[in-house]
This record gives sequence, C-alpha cells and structure tokens, in this order.
Amino acid sequence: MNCPDKPGQLINWFICSLCVPRVRKLWSSRRPRTRRNLLLGTACAIYLGFLVSQVGRASHQRSRAVEKGPHLSRDTTQVPFPEIPLDGTLAPPESPGNGTTLQPNVVYITLRSKRSKPANIRGTVKPKRRKKYAVASPAPRQEALIGPSLQLQEAARVPDVEAHGYIQGGNLGKAGERPWRLLPGLGARGGSSDLPQPKVKESNIRIYSESAPSWLSKEDIRRMRLLADGAVAGLQPGPSKSQASLLVLEGGATGTAPGCGPSPCGLLKQPLDMSEVFAFHLDRILGLNRTLPSVSRKSEFTQDGRSSPLILWDSSLSPTSTDTHSSVKLTWGAYQQLLKHKCWQNGRVPKPEWGCTEIHHHEWSKMALFDFLLQIYNRLDTNCCGFRPRKEDACVQNGLKPKCDKQDSVSLTHIIQRKHDPRHLVFIDNKGFFDRSEDNLNFKLLEGIKEFPESAVSILKSQHLRQKLLQSLFLDKVYWESQGGRQGIEKLIDVVEQRAKILLTYINAHGAKVLPMNE
Repeated sequence: MNCPDKPGQLINWFICSLCVPRVRKLWSSRRPRTRRNLLLGTACAIYLGFLVSQVGRASHQRSRAVEKGPHLSRDTTQVPFPEIPLDGTLAPPESPGNGTTLQPNVVYITLRSKRSKPANIRGTVKPKRRKKYAVASPAPRQEALIGPSLQLQEAARVPDVEAHGYIQGGNLGKAGERPWRLLPGLGARGGSSDLPQPKVKESNIRIYSESAPSWLSKEDIRRMRLLADGAVAGLQPGPSKSQASLLVLEGGATGTAPGCGPSPCGLLKQPLDMSEVFAFHLDRILGLNRTLPSVSRKSEFTQDGRSSPLILWDSSLSPTSTDTHSSVKLTWGAYQQLLKHKCWQNGRVPKPEWGCTEIHHHEWSKMALFDFLLQIYNRLDTNCCGFRPRKEDACVQNGLKPKCDKQDSVSLTHIIQRKHDPRHLVFIDNKGFFDRSEDNLNFKLLEGIKEFPESAVSILKSQHLRQKLLQSLFLDKVYWESQGGRQGIEKLIDVVEQRAKILLTYINAHGAKVLPMNE
C-alpha cells in the first residue's frame, strides 16, 4: 500500500484503515479499550481543525476580493441607488465602527464637487435670477406687480408701515431693494428697459399682499377704489337738511340719484365726520355688513384741503332716506314692543296687534351692538337721555335735552331699509364718538336687547379686534395719515376695545343670549 504524501490524505487513509476488518481485529486484540478511544478522538479533533482552517482561508480570500470593488463587474442589480438629501449632497456610507456591517456586494456612488449641470431635484435648486422689466399695458384698469428692478417715473414712495401687521407674503429682493408692490393701471409683459415709462398715480387704497382682508369683499374693494381714486365730474347739493354734498364721479353706472345722472356718486361729508370711515371697517370686521362703503378723500371742494369722508350713494335706499328722518315711522315705546314680540324670528309671522314692521328682529340687536361700540346716539337716543351730553352734541344744539320726560313718544331716526330688501337695515350717518369716558357711556342703546349676534361677539372675545382693525384701516391711506398714522389709530382702537370689554360684561351680567344671526 502506498503512503499518501499530503496531511489531509494521510488522515483520511488512517481513518479509512480503521474500517478494515483485519486492522480493526488487530487493534481490538492488542490495545485496551480506553487507549483506543483516546487515539480515535485525537484523530477526529485533528480532522476538524483542518477543516476549520480551510474555511477561514477561503473567507479571507473573498474579503480581499471585495476591497477591490472598482475592478469587479458592475451589476446594476447589486448596486442600490443612494438616498439624496434635500441639500443635493450624498451622505458617506456608514463605517463598521458604528455597529453596522457593510454589504460585500454594494458599490457606493459619490458626486463630484463640480458638476457641468445642476442636479434637477425639485425644491432644492434655486433658479437663476434674471432681471425682468415690465412696461405699461394699454388696459386702464389692469393691475400688475411692479418689482424693484422697474423704476417708475414720479411713482410715490411706499410709506413706512412698521409693525402694521398687514404686509404678508411679499417677495423681498436683494439687500437694499424694496419689496414688490401693487399699483393700479399697469399690466406686465416682456420688453426692453429703454421703453418710455408712463406716469403712474398710486392708489389711495393700498394693498401690498396677494389679496385684501377676508372681511372685505371684492365689491367692497372695487367701490372703495372708485370713491378714493375716481375722477370728479362735478359737485351737486346734498340731501335736504344736510351739510353734505354729492360728489359726482366718472365711471360705470351704479344707479341714478338726484344730480348724479347715470354716473356714480359719493356723499361728501364734513371733516368732523371722519368716524364714518372707522365705522365702515368695524362693521365689516364684526360681520354685520350693514354700512355703505366709505373712504377718506382729499378734495379741492373741502376747506383747507382737509380730508373728508366720502360715502357711496346707494339709490336703492328708501326715498325718505334722503332727509334726516327714517323710512319707518317708529317711536321708542313701539320699538320696545317690537323687541318683546321678536317679529319674524324663526320664520314666525307676527300678529297684527303686535304692530311689527317688516324689519327682522335680529336687526335691532346688530344695530344696538354697533351703536354702543361707537356711541352713536342719533338713531335710538336723539334727545341724549342716556348720557351726559356736551354743548357740541346735536341734541344740545337743537334744544332736545330737556325732552326726556316722555320717552315713549320720542321718534327714532335714521332707521333705513332698501326697497328690495325691507327685512334688513342699512346703517347710515354713523358718526361715532371716541371721547366719551367709561362712566358716561350710553347704556340706553342696549335697553330691551336680549340677544346679540354670535359672529360679532366671537370677534370681541377673540383678542384679534386690534389686529384686524389695523389691517383694515391701513388700506385707506388718506384716513391713516389723517389720524396721525399708527399711533393715532391705536388710540381709537384702545377706546373701542375697552367698550368691547364693558359690553361683554354687560352681556354676562344680564344673561343675554348669543345667537347665530345669519338668516
């Protein structure tokens, strides 16, 4: 028998020889059982050690081959696509030191520091800034965004609006550039910078964000622009027994009025009636929507060129609303009876003996809340019986102060309806007073009112009344400046906010209900 020359073959030959019957018989006859078992175990241990060494060598050779990854075949099925973060860079692979093991068949791809083309990753690559120029559009009422790169001839400067809280979402340019601003009468199209630029008049209704405040409708903004920027076609005498005048404006027909013809008109009042503008914005914020659009305007027809309130003339109001009386004849005593019977509430048809008018019960609650916040007394308390008047008040000048002994017979004034909508009131002559002290407020305006509108009360409770008033009043540039800017506006809001707190206390103390009034 030939002896094997390799260790592995020697071990295999030795084990196989044990299986030969002759050798096994010789082994069992000459050796004790204990010694035989010892030799057999030793041989098995040597064989297992050899097998383990062969497996370790093969594993070492395979790991060395993995380290030469670029020389291996690039199989696309074995190369996972790395995740790209938002900044467009690739994170390095995790090292074995952090508790993770690298897969032997993964090839990690890295990006170059310089690329010939930018990576097309949505939301991460900023577009190249290009200068664009806008020229005037022939459309007279078209609006466009005029950027910092376009210098308009004789364009008014944007006023300082520090902390007024309304400019939102503006696109700021480079350092030192002014924000984009919205100007009327311009369109935008591509063109060269050497084209002549037309003269642009900045609107007195300034909106620097994408949209106006939500409480102002598109029709409100359109009418405000008409009143503030419309060209004056003429001046006509105002209603009888009134110091106001009708300002005829050029524009589309909005209804005929005496002296206006087919053109729109505005009722131009005295500078002392500027609180009409504040009343309009407060009405829209509270969700009442009962006042007519009002703006402040500088006119050559006023004394010393001072600003005056201009209220849109609405020809749909009752004919008798052209004077200082009402379209509904109602006394204080009859008014209190209407409040008790709750005319037309919940669709209930009133009885004839109740003496109800066509006006819905909820309208009186809205009017009382509105009049209390502004201390308007010329509707429900013409004789000034609910507070201590001053000599400047109309009731004192007209000699009505002593007539407070027979209140039930006193007639209400300025109770106005529309011809096509007699269920709802229209608040006119909304001259408020901000100089009334807290101990001289007219609570007679709230007498008989047991319900209040939910939308208005929620605004008063939300602590957002100041912010909304600042945003809304800022739109009227002339009014904002006439009141001394933000500092003057803040003083007016302080008064209204304090009255709102008193009104909420009154509602809780008298157990008045707060109901939705969107009939």
